[in-house]
Amino acid sequence: MSKTGISTIQNTHSTAHVMADVVTRLFPETKLAIGPPTEDGFYYDFLTDVPISDDDLEKIENEMLKVIKQNLPFVYSEYSRKEIEVMNSNEPLKLEVISEIPDGEAISTYSPGEFEDLCAGPHVDSTGRFPGFKLLNVAGAYWRGDESRQMLQRIYGTAFESQEELLRHLDRLEGAKKRDHRTLGRDLDLFSVHEDVGAGLIIWHPKGARVRNLFEDFWKAEHYKRGYELVYTPNIGRANLWETSGHLDFFQENMFSPSLNDDQEYYLKPMNCPFHIMYYRSTLRSYRDLPMRVGELGTVYRYERGGTLHGMMRVRGFTQDDAHIFCGPRSS
Repeated sequence: MSKTGISTIQNTHSTAHVMADVVTRLFPETKLAIGPPTEDGFYYDFLTDVPISDDDLEKIENEMLKVIKQNLPFVYSEYSRKEIEVMNSNEPLKLEVISEIPDGEAISTYSPGEFEDLCAGPHVDSTGRFPGFKLLNVAGAYWRGDESRQMLQRIYGTAFESQEELLRHLDRLEGAKKRDHRTLGRDLDLFSVHEDVGAGLIIWHPKGARVRNLFEDFWKAEHYKRGYELVYTPNIGRANLWETSGHLDFFQENMFSPSLNDDQEYYLKPMNCPFHIMYYRSTLRSYRDLPMRVGELGTVYRYERGGTLHGMMRVRGFTQDDAHIFCGPRSS
C-alpha cells in the first residue's frame, strides 16, 4: 500500500484500462482480451489484424496522458449475464470469459469515461491518480497460453504515483537488462538459440562449454565424495515404461509426441527417474547394498509452450543434475 492508500495493484490495473481505451480508439478493429496487473506492472492482450509495434507505444502514451489529464472517475457497474453478453456481443474473447463466470456471481465493469470494460477491480478513484507510467514493449502471446488458439498482441507497461518512482524503476529495469543472461550469453559468446534448430533448444559455444564443464566437474566430485555412483541413461524410452512410471497419466502434455519403431512407441524422456529405477532392478540387491546413491547429468526434453520459453531459464531440452537414493526403513 502506498502513502496515499492506493495499492500497486489498483494503480497498475487502472493504467491498463486506460491503455486499452486508447488502443481501441487508435486501432478501431481491435478486440479485447484481458489486462491483469503483474508483479511490477501490467499488460493487456489485444486481438487485432493491424500489427502493433514498439514504435506505436509513444503515440499510445500521448493519448493516455490526455485521458489522465481529464481526471475521469472510474465508475463501477453491475449487470445481469444477459446484459453483459449484449454489451460484449462484438468481443468474442470477453464472451468466453463471461461464460466462465459462475451463476450467481456479480458481473461487473469499470468505466473511465465512455470506455467500459469487464472487470472485478479494484481501481483508483480517477485517471488522475497515476501520473507516473511507461509502456515498455509489445510481445506476442497465445490466448489462454494455448498455441492452438489465437495469437494476440500483448503490451507491457508499468505505473507509479510519481515520476520519481517511475524513473527509479526504469533505472532498475535498464540495469537488469544489461545483466540479462540472454544478453550476457550473446556478448560473451556463451550460447545461442536458432529457429532452424527449434525454440528452447540451446547450442553451447566453446566458451560456454568450458563454463559448463567446470560446473559438471564440481558436481561430479561432490557427488563422488558423498558416495554416489554416476550413470548414463538413454534419451528415449518405450511408452510402457512411461505408463508404469505414471508420466503418461500426469505429464503427457509436456512430453514430445511419440515416434514409432518396430510397432513400438518411444518418447523422449522428460525425467531420469524411471531409468535409475531400471538400473536398480538390473540385478538382485541385498539390504546390505542400501542405501544406494545414484546420480546422473541426464539430458531431458519437455514440451514447454512457446510463450513460456525464456533464454536458458525455460527451455525444451536441458541437462538435469539428478540423483536418487534407494534405501530401506533402517538405512542411514
